[in-house]
Amino acid sequence: MSDLAELQQRLGHTFRDESLLRLAFTHPSVAHDANAPLPHNQRLEFLGDSVLGLILSRALYEKFPTADEGALTKSRAKLVNAAALAAHGRTLGLGAHLILSRGEENTGGRERTSALTDAFEALLGAIFMDGGFEAAREFVLREFAGEIRELDLPAGIDNPKGELQELLQAQSPVAPEYEFIAASGPDHDRVFECAVKHAGAELARGTGKSKKAAESAAALAALEKLRAEKPAAT
Repeated sequence: MSDLAELQQRLGHTFRDESLLRLAFTHPSVAHDANAPLPHNQRLEFLGDSVLGLILSRALYEKFPTADEGALTKSRAKLVNAAALAAHGRTLGLGAHLILSRGEENTGGRERTSALTDAFEALLGAIFMDGGFEAAREFVLREFAGEIRELDLPAGIDNPKGELQELLQAQSPVAPEYEFIAASGPDHDRVFECAVKHAGAELARGTGKSKKAAESAAALAALEKLRAEKPAAT
């Protein structure tokens, strides 16, 4: 193990139980190599994954107050994909602290994306277990501050109904109207279908788990259709 004191200074968290930190860096290959049920970091990885999702979900919920579930989910996925988490792991120098089997060491395990991703999530799980949710939250918000600040929602997803109304009213004072078409499926899993119309003409339809979601989907479909038609009209 390298100097854990220096690492903890970079993390901004000093462990009361340093064994949690060591466990976070213990790769499963150690247990496989020993052919014995030795403790490794997969349980902490499982915990850290959930903690990370919760903290980033709240941060995105607050950053994008008008975004729907789909937009928030896609935005979170940009932050927590394997490449992104491995990059955080490399920046923190986690590879140098990994405890690996000889085979994993010889095949470049310290720089492997999967190993660094798992180690980052396990590290967060260890911080959560050692210092509680607030310590984990402070670490995550510090680590992801730049990405969260620069993150934008995919075009047309933030507020599709508002964008559609703005686009149409640039051409006509008539506002779009939404019409409920049908609902299907069992009571606990209904799917709603709505249409959006303008000046009596149907522009598009959309479906969702609620009428509001179906209207947003219809508006998004109409936006995509109108934007696709615009070059041909000019």
